[in-house]
Amino acid sequence: MKYRIERKGHGKFVIADVWKRGAAVLSDPLLNKGTAFSPEERLLFELEGMLPNRTADRTQQVQRAYDTVTASRDCPLDEYCGLVALQDRNETLYYQVLAEHVEEMLPIVYTPTVGEAAVKYSHVFRRGRGLWITPAHRGRISEVLGHVRNEEVRLIVATDNERILGLGDQGAGGMVIPIGKLSLYSLAAGIHPALTLPISLDVGTDNQALLDDELYVGWRQPRLRGEEYDSLIDEFVEAVRHRFPDALLQWEDFKKSNAFNILDRYRSVVTTFNDDIQGTAAVVVAGVASACRATDTPMAEQRFLLVGSGAAGVGIARQVRHELEEAGLSQAEIMRAIALTDTAGLVVADRPGLDGYKVPFAWSPELAAEVGFHGAARQDLTSIVELVQPTVLIGTTGERGVFDEKVVRAMARHVARPFVMALSNPTSQTEAVPEDIMAWTDGQALIATGSPFDNVEYGGRSIPVPQCNNVYIFPAVGLGAIVARATVITDSMFAAAANALADQVDEEQLAAGLLYPPLADLRQVTRKVAAAVAAAACEAGVAEPMTAAEIDAELDREIWDLEYPTLIPI
Repeated sequence: MKYRIERKGHGKFVIADVWKRGAAVLSDPLLNKGTAFSPEERLLFELEGMLPNRTADRTQQVQRAYDTVTASRDCPLDEYCGLVALQDRNETLYYQVLAEHVEEMLPIVYTPTVGEAAVKYSHVFRRGRGLWITPAHRGRISEVLGHVRNEEVRLIVATDNERILGLGDQGAGGMVIPIGKLSLYSLAAGIHPALTLPISLDVGTDNQALLDDELYVGWRQPRLRGEEYDSLIDEFVEAVRHRFPDALLQWEDFKKSNAFNILDRYRSVVTTFNDDIQGTAAVVVAGVASACRATDTPMAEQRFLLVGSGAAGVGIARQVRHELEEAGLSQAEIMRAIALTDTAGLVVADRPGLDGYKVPFAWSPELAAEVGFHGAARQDLTSIVELVQPTVLIGTTGERGVFDEKVVRAMARHVARPFVMALSNPTSQTEAVPEDIMAWTDGQALIATGSPFDNVEYGGRSIPVPQCNNVYIFPAVGLGAIVARATVITDSMFAAAANALADQVDEEQLAAGLLYPPLADLRQVTRKVAAAVAAAACEAGVAEPMTAAEIDAELDREIWDLEYPTLIPI
């Protein structure tokens, strides 16, 4: 028998129909309260004598768990494993520790440390969490989806593990991404963990090092491709619709062609989005909106150069196009304002074999010639910067050092306050480090990075480095869609999220160089952004009309307060 989740409003949750007793309760991370079990609960669930006598409060439990986890402070991976062990032992306490130390723990529970955890997954594996779907389950995926701990699933994060951060194909190790993303959903948006499900679509790997590793835990076959891959995804989506008709499905870390194909194929079939394409785009647009305020330059006057035309790069271009359309620019003006590059250089329509998802943003040969692209200039990034003269330079390449001194100085020659976004994760893959960017622009740059960096000391100032972190967006979009019961997640919902996020940066923070709100305020920020997303869903006609008061009441109902649930036995 599965659990039954009941919402009591104002963050209170009940787990009903609990049949477990004694050691089985202590072994279940959703039920276990450790030393916080009251004397009455100890009697009711046959726990007497199984725990130390003293009942601990939240403060005491959090301090003890935090001290244990941070005893490995010299090794982030050990600290990550300590948090995983806590999550597997006492899920509520895990989130309480994260909430008390948000800024400190986010780099451990997610990027950059999660990248190392993905690479070493098979060597540090301890306990399964979520579900793995393999080609061996073909024809039975719906049955496998029934093997969940709770019958009500409202939120699924799924990956096929092929493009994990900037690290490529990590096979079964990619499971750390859905687990980490859902941890952030529970932390930031208050989605109760019992309502979430991480899934790895383990369709093999082309990473030979993994296939040769005798400890590798995944499907030990070359990666599934073509029609067999597509049909497996079809069956998976249909199984999700059948098993969890009210669930939101988020896609993570797919190869760029699969990412676009899957998103475009299913976005009107199930409530779904791709965080790499759409979430990244929205948090970038929020940062640009803040930079527009900081430099007193409207969005319509910005010029964007996107270096890297994968899922993230083209996703950003799509959302920027939406913003420029809203600003009133013509299609010709928008085309001139957005330039993309990939490994072959500037994306121009006359290039043979151009990927279909890049075509809408490919410059015409006439436009390229008008701007001054002749000969080898299309292939050289410094020349591209000189000719495009971007005000915003965005890197999603996964290649360290792409924004070298020549590139950054070329940009700074054409704009007084260049905005450089080096977004690739983890830290080892970033396009440029903030200290160099600041030096090469004589302290004038605005900077945002994908991974966390310490403040930059320059000219007697200590300048914070804003992190362009998707955690500001995807939990709020998911929560807003769930609250509104949206059937489709629209571009306008992501635009609403971006604008609501930027609105929460005050003038004092802007003056200090911050482009995003403090991560310490993540839960409050997420709630406000989620309300804007829900309202946008209603306005777009993909949800039933709701007033602001009704949205607020639904947020009260859905957002877990991170306290232990009441357990009702049977």
